Amino acid sequence: MNINEILSTVDHTLLSQTATESQIKEICDDAFEYGVASVCIPPSYVRYAKDCLNGRVSVCTVIGFPNGYNATSIKCAETQAALEDGADEIDMVINITDVKNGYFDHILDEIMQIKTICGDKILKVIIETCLLTEEEKIKMCDIVTRSGADFIKTSTGFAGGGATFDDIELFSRYVGSGVKIKAAGGIKSFDDAKRFIELGASRLGTSRLVSIMKNEKVKSEY
Repeated sequence: MNINEILSTVDHTLLSQTATESQIKEICDDAFEYGVASVCIPPSYVRYAKDCLNGRVSVCTVIGFPNGYNATSIKCAETQAALEDGADEIDMVINITDVKNGYFDHILDEIMQIKTICGDKILKVIIETCLLTEEEKIKMCDIVTRSGADFIKTSTGFAGGGATFDDIELFSRYVGSGVKIKAAGGIKSFDDAKRFIELGASRLGTSRLVSIMKNEKVKSEY
C-alpha cells in the first residue's frame, strides 16, 4: 500500500472551536493537493469550503457534535441545513445517554431519520467508542447495520479517546455487510493508518497525515 492510497482514505479534518476561515482555506487547498477523500469541517464553514473546493474534493461536516445529545429534530434540521449548504457527507454523533439508558430503538429511529434526509449522500455514525463498553459497541454495530447508514465511526476526538486497533477489529467482526468503517482520533503516523486499513477501516479521520506530508519526508511504500 503506497502513500497515495492511504491518503485517498483520509477525511482531512479541522473541527477546532477556534478554526478560522484562513485555516479552512488551507485544509481545502491541502486536500486537493494531497488527494484525500474529503475535508471534514464545522457546519458553519460548509458553504465556504464548498466554494473553495469547487467540486474537486468532497465536503464532510458534523451533526450533533461533539456530545450527541441534541434533540433528534435539531439534528435533522442541522443535517438539512448542511446539505442545502453543499455538504456531500454527514458525520452524526449518536446520543450516548440513550445508549446508557438502553434506548436503542430511539437511536435506531434517529439514525434512520437522518439517513432519509441524506438520501444518497454518505452518512457516518459516530458512536464514541471510548465512552462505551464492549457490549454497547457490539450493540451499536447491530443498530448502525440496521439503520441503513453507510459508515460506523469510532470517535469525535473530543471525548478523551480516539480510534484503537481493538475497536476496528471489533467493528470488522460485528458490522453487517455494506457498512464501512471509519477510524478517527489519534491517528499519528502512516504506520498507524496502514494498520487501521488492514484491520478493516476504509476511512480515516485525521489531520496528521497531511501535516506529515507537508513537513517531513516519508517513504513511498508501506
